[in-house]
Amino acid sequence: MRASPAFARLWIANAISGIGSMVTVVAVGLQIYDITQSTLAVSLVGPIGLLPMIVAGLWGGMLADAFDRKRVLLASATLGWITVLGIVAMSAYDAWAMAEGQRVEVWPFYVLATINAVATTISGATRSAITPRIVPAHLLSRAAALNGIAIGAMVTIGPALAGVLAATVGLPLTFAVDAVLFSVAFVGILGLPAMPPQGRVAKPGLESLRDGMRFLRRAPNIRMSFVVDIVAMVFGRPNVLFPAVGALVIGGGPITVGVLTAAGAVGTLLASLLSGPVAHVHRHGLAVQRAIMLYGTAGALLGVVLLVTTLSGVSVTDELSGVAWPALALACLAMTGMGASDEISAIFRSTMLLQASPDEMRGRLQGVFTVVVAGGPRLGDLYAGLTASLVALWFPPLLGGLCIVALVLLVTRMQGSFLRYDARTPTP
Repeated sequence: MRASPAFARLWIANAISGIGSMVTVVAVGLQIYDITQSTLAVSLVGPIGLLPMIVAGLWGGMLADAFDRKRVLLASATLGWITVLGIVAMSAYDAWAMAEGQRVEVWPFYVLATINAVATTISGATRSAITPRIVPAHLLSRAAALNGIAIGAMVTIGPALAGVLAATVGLPLTFAVDAVLFSVAFVGILGLPAMPPQGRVAKPGLESLRDGMRFLRRAPNIRMSFVVDIVAMVFGRPNVLFPAVGALVIGGGPITVGVLTAAGAVGTLLASLLSGPVAHVHRHGLAVQRAIMLYGTAGALLGVVLLVTTLSGVSVTDELSGVAWPALALACLAMTGMGASDEISAIFRSTMLLQASPDEMRGRLQGVFTVVVAGGPRLGDLYAGLTASLVALWFPPLLGGLCIVALVLLVTRMQGSFLRYDARTPTP
């Protein structure tokens, strides 16, 4: 932080605004579930926004390589803030309609959430590409750990705050909190120096995209880091189940949603705070493999907890007195394990990407990385929502966790260079 005041300002502003963003992520799910009473409807938020987000990630990465990255980040953040204001307005309108005995259509929330995801994807790709320009190379792993701490704070405080606010002041004011916190992001962005493109400037378009894809084909280690993360996110995303889990299995309603989501974030934060030894680990590929296998194991444990609680037939309600506390404690333990192992994996994967890729390609590769990081969970939401609707709430995390362990072990053994990757001699 002392070595780069610009990074420090951006980091602090991003952490504060990110808390608000996580409030909205959780609250949108609560809003849609409140309107539809359907877990499947909640799970559709991700898939609906998937294709626009993929396009935005790839295009945003090209923009970050072709134009001043500060301006690209400012424009995408402005778009994201406008969509949050739209969600505030729609939620307030629904509250008014409900007082009149009606409810609003759910599709505007899907549209606004999709546009917000597009803006977030472009911002994420651009912000990550900015980091190597303002942080010395030997401090990149520490910067990744600091970003993990910020993410941990976001996903710890944000979901818990969303649950408390939704249960006390209602959803419209919950979304309004994000609108206020989001505005802090502009402080960090405006404090950045100008960042014009370096090296060969590729005009955004198909040829620029093809250049990035050609580089990725020649970069098996970076490519494998994307593959294993997709596996983890597709089969290990139980969050869309939480509204139904809070209502039907564990009890506690919105409070349980916030607590379970925050438990994963606590794991993320703890892993980041205790990540000092990470700088001394050189076999990054092997570390990623083991971290993701632990992630799958923790996910399977969550499935077992939900299965046992369901079979026990315990009666639950939305009130705190109606919570199955032992089940909630064990579910929180599983989510904490998932959050911690995912963060360790993320630190190593992001460091590999920043160290092994040239600056003129970083925007495009960060675009692909952001698509994977943000798109994988959306496919995971669909997997969890569909399988839960077809079988039971415990089934997606149990089956998914086992699939993660098996698939990651298989694909990493097929790509031996990934397991041999050494950060002292980074090769893409």
